[in-house]
Amino acid sequence: MRSSLVHRKTKETDIRLSLKLDGTGSYTIETGIGFFNHMLELFAYHAHIDLSITAKGDISVDDHHTVEDVGIALGSAFREALGDRHGIHRFGAAFAPMDETLARCVVDFGGRSALIFHADFKRAKVGDLSTEMIPHFFQSFAEHAKANLHLEVLYGSNTHHKIEALFKAFALSCREAIKLDPAVKGIPSTKGLLETSRKKKK
Repeated sequence: MRSSLVHRKTKETDIRLSLKLDGTGSYTIETGIGFFNHMLELFAYHAHIDLSITAKGDISVDDHHTVEDVGIALGSAFREALGDRHGIHRFGAAFAPMDETLARCVVDFGGRSALIFHADFKRAKVGDLSTEMIPHFFQSFAEHAKANLHLEVLYGSNTHHKIEALFKAFALSCREAIKLDPAVKGIPSTKGLLETSRKKKK
């Protein structure tokens, strides 16, 4: 069963998350940030994962800590559920349109963390979510999932559409990358090893 449970609690947030990679796209999401809930819901649906997130954060201050820590928890959950990544496709790439907008995402769950993000947002917020937190969420995910993540809005004008297209492309590329591929024998690397473990604190 490729699944994981994560509980992350700090002085700023308290997050409980459950993840099942081989799911049906079901979700229960409550972060206290409505537009963020919507993005995570469509991510789960289009990635065909089962995802439950309950996050309590200091959103009376702002949305930064909650969005960041959900990204950390989700990335950690992916890393744990994938284990040594035996038999996965590993790479995923997808385009997603949203009306006048087109976004692209390429992901590699190869044990190395990086984010390349190209998108400009004309609005400071969509609903109750700060647009500056979009790349920060993906950075937190990439770092803790041990993944390379390349996201780009190729064109578009509406900020809501840009963000939604990014999350849908992210979902579709993850769906491709995490699937078990019968053509892959063992760990998908010529090294025979992917550095996926969490570094121990000294």
